Amino acid sequence: MSSFHFTFQKIEEQYRVALDQGYKVIRCVDYISEKNKNSEKIFVNRVDIDLSVKKSERIVDIFNGLGIKASFFVRLHALEYNPFSFENYRILKKIVNSGHEIGYHSEVIDQSVIWNEDAAKCLTRDIKILNTMLDIKVQGVASHGGMTGLNNLDFWKDKRPYDFGLEYEAYDLEPKFNLFQESFYVSDSEWTRWKCYNKGKLVEGDRRALAEHVADNHRILYGLIHPGTYFDSHFYE
Repeated sequence: MSSFHFTFQKIEEQYRVALDQGYKVIRCVDYISEKNKNSEKIFVNRVDIDLSVKKSERIVDIFNGLGIKASFFVRLHALEYNPFSFENYRILKKIVNSGHEIGYHSEVIDQSVIWNEDAAKCLTRDIKILNTMLDIKVQGVASHGGMTGLNNLDFWKDKRPYDFGLEYEAYDLEPKFNLFQESFYVSDSEWTRWKCYNKGKLVEGDRRALAEHVADNHRILYGLIHPGTYFDSHFYE
């Protein structure tokens, strides 16, 4: 059991440890070209903006201060935030202008069931909106796990990223990417607990924080954090 506290200060320390241990921190899209370079340890840096664009600015400021890049995945239909609001749009533009990747945090199965619309059409429309909104070309999608009980990753069982002009889906098994199966994956997605997978298989009972896995010297680390989890003084600030 890790004694990690989910503060902005502590998560910055985790990334400093990775850099001190010689990891090359890259965006998800960069893994496609970096995966076969065996000379360096790779840390693929992913951020899912589930609940708070505002807290994402704190995370991007940490990354900018450390001189590292990440992939930030944005929802378009979240009850919790509006990416088109004045402040959130400013922050998303800051992420783009800082050289980070913006991807789409997809909820297309949820959309399809709730709206009675074709999921593929929802995805195509949403990517177009995000591209136009931020003047970018979205290259990757990460499927969001929400409260509906539906699995948005199911959309990709019979489809491929390139069918939609994409380079990857965050968990896809295509040889071009296949990151989840080729890496040691560490995530804070259980809110106040860490979990990890070794080459796609859950490591039962391992709740160690990110830096503790860095010490194990995995060649490919895949890290996922959620800005809404972090705070300065307490979780509900």
